[in-house]
Amino acid sequence: MPRTYIKDLKNFIGNEVIIKGFIHSIRNQGGIKFLLLRDVTGIIQIVVLKSEKEVFDLVPELTLESVVSIRGLAKEEKQAPGGIEVQALSLEVLSLSAPQLPIPVVVEKGAEDVDITKRLDWRWLDLRKADNQKIFSIWTELEKGFREYFYENSFTQIYTPSLMSTASETGAEVFKVDYFDRQAYLAQSPQFYKQMAIASDLDRIFITGPVFRAEPSYTTRHVTEFTGWDFEVGYIDSHEDLMAMEEQMIIKGFEKVKAVYDIEVPTAPFPKMTMVDVKAKLKELGIPSEKEHDISPEEERAISAYVKKEFNHDFLFITDYHISIRPFYHMRHTDNPELTKSFDLIYKGLEVTTGAQREHRVDILEKQAVEKGMNLTDLEDYINFFRYGCPPHGGCGIGPARFIMKILDLASVKEAIFLPRDVKRLRP
Repeated sequence: MPRTYIKDLKNFIGNEVIIKGFIHSIRNQGGIKFLLLRDVTGIIQIVVLKSEKEVFDLVPELTLESVVSIRGLAKEEKQAPGGIEVQALSLEVLSLSAPQLPIPVVVEKGAEDVDITKRLDWRWLDLRKADNQKIFSIWTELEKGFREYFYENSFTQIYTPSLMSTASETGAEVFKVDYFDRQAYLAQSPQFYKQMAIASDLDRIFITGPVFRAEPSYTTRHVTEFTGWDFEVGYIDSHEDLMAMEEQMIIKGFEKVKAVYDIEVPTAPFPKMTMVDVKAKLKELGIPSEKEHDISPEEERAISAYVKKEFNHDFLFITDYHISIRPFYHMRHTDNPELTKSFDLIYKGLEVTTGAQREHRVDILEKQAVEKGMNLTDLEDYINFFRYGCPPHGGCGIGPARFIMKILDLASVKEAIFLPRDVKRLRP
């Protein structure tokens, strides 16, 4: 007899079924025993009658989180969770759990919260909780929507290396790796290779893959390794084209998420403000400025609150960042070369993407690299991408874990990642 998932039991009322999962709770009422069994689709009540002696006598040996297979009769029962229960006819223990759990899977009301550090030490147990199961179902649906947008708009997926011969971005905050007879670096982003793809005449590309940042940050929004979603597009007129694309991509993703989780799908166009205008508005709101050309987490939250109040929107594009805080390859405005054709997207007070039109003209690119203190010899391969013709182009780097963090209102981005890595964590 094949296994039946708990969510499908309603289709088998009056029939024998086999269900498999984890023991969620055990309750003894003398001549009758109740189990709650949990699988990835839900929880069902199991009734064990004294008349089924073999099963009845086995229940006292069970422990919470043991994995079992139960054959039983699916029945309607109004008082049972979901209105269905299974009367056990046989029970097989597939894996007996140790009796003392290091962290609780079922959190009782009034119980003291377990510290996130300890929960992450026992991540596989922590992920068994129903609320945490949502994380990856939502992530999956969000990626489905993003991919659907890419497929419908003629994007090609590419796969880029994590080992690089030179540091990307500004050259700071990289992990160095011994690579045979030389030194290599873990990629801070697939940026250089995305642009190479455009120079290869792939026209529109997207990437999903690991990104490494050697930032000694102890915040709720930083990790040292994360999954990045990136796209790059050729033949654009400006960074405005990229923002319009990202809007539609996000809408498609949120529509998919809405099928499994109650979420507000944003409308286009998203609000936009230049960095200069953001700073002016924050000053008007009485929010102190920490940096002249960038905004702090507190400022991100404040400007998002303003946008939500004024425009009833959870997203905000902040555009036209100063060259001092942007990489050398960002294109600059012709009429104001101190500003870049770049943007960040803020979602519910948190930066979730960074994008820009790139500089594709070799002479200007080299000049801007030198201004940033970059070594042109180290950048030779990258600069060569543009020596033999390259379309105007730009793209975006997206942090999906930050999206999940804000969708679920999690306290830390680490909770949105299967196995987070930070300054102190390399286990499990």
